[in-house]
Amino acid sequence: MFLFLPGAITFGLGSWQIIRRQDKIKTLDYRRERLAMEPIEFNDIASGENSNTLEFRRVVCRGAFDEKKSIYVGPRSRSISGVTENGYYIITPLVPISGNLDSVQSPVLVNRGWVPRSWRDKALESSQGLEEDEDVPSTASSSGEIRSFWRFWSKKPQTTEELAPSVTPVEVIGVIRGSEKPSIFVPENDPASGQWFFVDVPAIAHASGLPQNTVYIEDINDNVSASNPYPVPKDASTLIRSSVMPQDHLNYTLTWYSLSAAVTYMAYKRLKPRKIRR
Repeated sequence: MFLFLPGAITFGLGSWQIIRRQDKIKTLDYRRERLAMEPIEFNDIASGENSNTLEFRRVVCRGAFDEKKSIYVGPRSRSISGVTENGYYIITPLVPISGNLDSVQSPVLVNRGWVPRSWRDKALESSQGLEEDEDVPSTASSSGEIRSFWRFWSKKPQTTEELAPSVTPVEVIGVIRGSEKPSIFVPENDPASGQWFFVDVPAIAHASGLPQNTVYIEDINDNVSASNPYPVPKDASTLIRSSVMPQDHLNYTLTWYSLSAAVTYMAYKRLKPRKIRR
């Protein structure tokens, strides 16, 4: 009877793939229905509502990007006219605008889309340059400081108006998402060195100085300017795709059933008594 055990196991694996196929169809239909709903205003979302219950809902956010806190996740490849190019996903906090009631009331992490590798290299060079500037000691002489001191007090008081830093308000139409589930082949993130290989929302929020329960959305706005083509937002159709689609589960089912039939037939032939010819 042990000879029939491989056939029973492979038959069970084929049946399991049928169940997984049905679950995958339900999951993709659920995503498709959620994405078809009208976008909701981010500020209308209850502050205590769990973001998991809102996943795959489209939302509209307004605010300003805090470019200095951008994080690059990757590398991620992108095929352009048959040519594969490596790049990164850029995730930037969208922060409230002071005095603007339409802007978000709390920061949001926005995956703005794909950018070339040069974007990350330039950001690293800029951050290293800032660190070097901070390490340079002041070389001003004491006499210069004294002259500046007397020059300051000798001036008549003037009324100066401090200008607030200019911010560029943006509107983002995105989809609420959660953290990625990396495979065993993906390295661990290293926030200390700025190496991010997959999206870990709580860790990215912490690295950006935001609460770990910060909402994370992926930009799906396809209104990309030809003069400013990057970042390239995600295509909404990719959100209703999976690494293993229902057709793949069906192929696996046929493979396991075929293997089950083959090994069962071999076991039957092995146990079938042979006819003795006289």
